[in-house]
Amino acid sequence: MSAEPPVPETRVLAVASHVVSGHVGNKIAVFAMQSLGCDVAALNTVQFSNHTGYRQWRGTRTSAEEIWDIYEGLKQSYLDNFDMMLSGYVPGAASVEAVGRIAKELRSRKAASPGDFFWVLDPVMGDNGKLYVADDVAPAYKKLLNHADLILPNQFEAELLSGVKIESMETLEQAIQVLHEKFEVPHVVITSVSLSHPDHPASSLSVIGSSRTSTGQARTFKIVFPCIDCYFSGTGDMFGALMVVRMREAVTNAPDADTLLQRRAWLSDDSVAAVDLPLARAAEKVLASMHEVLTKTCEGMEVEMKKAEATLETHGVTGEEERAKALHLLKSRAAELRLPRNVGSLRSPTIAFRAVKM
Repeated sequence: MSAEPPVPETRVLAVASHVVSGHVGNKIAVFAMQSLGCDVAALNTVQFSNHTGYRQWRGTRTSAEEIWDIYEGLKQSYLDNFDMMLSGYVPGAASVEAVGRIAKELRSRKAASPGDFFWVLDPVMGDNGKLYVADDVAPAYKKLLNHADLILPNQFEAELLSGVKIESMETLEQAIQVLHEKFEVPHVVITSVSLSHPDHPASSLSVIGSSRTSTGQARTFKIVFPCIDCYFSGTGDMFGALMVVRMREAVTNAPDADTLLQRRAWLSDDSVAAVDLPLARAAEKVLASMHEVLTKTCEGMEVEMKKAEATLETHGVTGEEERAKALHLLKSRAAELRLPRNVGSLRSPTIAFRAVKM
């Protein structure tokens, strides 16, 4: 007999990019959430042949008008009864506004029972100090932050949204406090934090999370985990998808679940310590699954790259420039996240990480 899904019946609207080949955006989100028992409706914001890390692709972007029109199509057929929403990459400020409009409408219907809708917003804008969206996208996201329940910026995106330059763990906590206090965001998780600290082992990364108190104060925790020396696309999409499920699971299994599930954003009482928050419990499981999948992907890359070298020899690819381009394309293919072969790691990871108080 198969194990019971970790969450009750949950219908999710996933708004993100789509690629025909590979695993990023909604290709990850739909598979991961369905593998864990959710019913997922995918609204794709782009339709590309492959992800942009290949440096070449073809396809189209979905306009703001088309995003809203697709949602209207769901409404007219009574298919808009969503418990949760996950939004990822959205191309342009107008489309960001359209996605926000959808979230606000879905929430407005649950005004009488505010715990019946939960929006996880991944404000995809850039990384490592570099924007890959237009300048007007960040202001568009700022206008929506107080409507989201959980946001998942990386370190660079947290700087853009909070206006705080993150150079230490102290300034990172300041950025989180701004997001809680100024923008009234209930839950924040900052991903892929790379900051030195005495209790951080060499070659490690950390995820920093917080759920605000009733007075807007941060309750911060961190989870430190080993860094894998490979570059992957789609890790943010995987993190967001798994957080949807594991947050729902953690709240459902909390001692005060009946109370939490009636509250907007499922916010715990002020007496709950940072490391005991449902957000911390969820992040622990998410990182365990991710570390297993990424480790197995990295191990498989060695085999794939040996095959790639042989392929180039067979096809007589010898020119330096041609060979470099072909190797990049083959390496990008080898680095695609290996989700279908590792469903067990999504459902029941064998390793564990623990949150600690900041």
